[in-house]
Amino acid sequence: MGKGPPGIDPTVPNAARIYDYLLGGKENFAADREAARRLLEISPNLREGSRANRRFLIRAVRFMVANGIRQFLDIGTGLPTQENVHEVALKVAPESRIAYVDNDPQINAHLDLTRPIGLLLVAVLHFIVDDEEAERIVRTLRDRLAPGSHLAISHATIGDLDEEQEREGRAIYARSSTRGAIFRSHERVLRFFDGFELVEPGLVWLDDWRPEEGVPRIPRFPGLGGYAGVGILR
Repeated sequence: MGKGPPGIDPTVPNAARIYDYLLGGKENFAADREAARRLLEISPNLREGSRANRRFLIRAVRFMVANGIRQFLDIGTGLPTQENVHEVALKVAPESRIAYVDNDPQINAHLDLTRPIGLLLVAVLHFIVDDEEAERIVRTLRDRLAPGSHLAISHATIGDLDEEQEREGRAIYARSSTRGAIFRSHERVLRFFDGFELVEPGLVWLDDWRPEEGVPRIPRFPGLGGYAGVGILR
């Protein structure tokens, strides 16, 4: 990508475009690629982690469809890439309805809130740096959901990084359009599932959540870690 569309500053890195670059996409600018390269110096596993996160999303959606979920609300969607929520869900259940919500006032969710929904908060909560605000947002969403709704969360954690590397990584995101990132502990991420019943195997590393037989596991290189889990509202 070269010159950005109106309202977008291509000189300011954007988390969604950084993610797109790490996944091998083309919807990114030089500033995004430079930020990604600096992040890769700090966390060499970032590409593998991004792919593991995408594969978790796909597995979580398939799990929800198998459990009867036919409505999906994907918050913090980012840029479209391969195997988006609608592609995964519609392949198995063509009657599914999917709403994508990001920082775009023109996107409206058209879902029946009296019926169960698959709520996807995948790689988004670590960009809400205040713990109380992040927990309040999840509670507010939870309180709108019907019993039987599913919640999928993936979240970055410090992994193998030392304190200096963590500061450097957070500083890069602080200069991006997201204005910050936080790498929460297992205990902190677990709080987002208050009111939900975690399904097996619980809150685990990204590629440990219900890995698919015959699919090669992504190598675990040094750097950031990531937790993933799915809960059901009873």
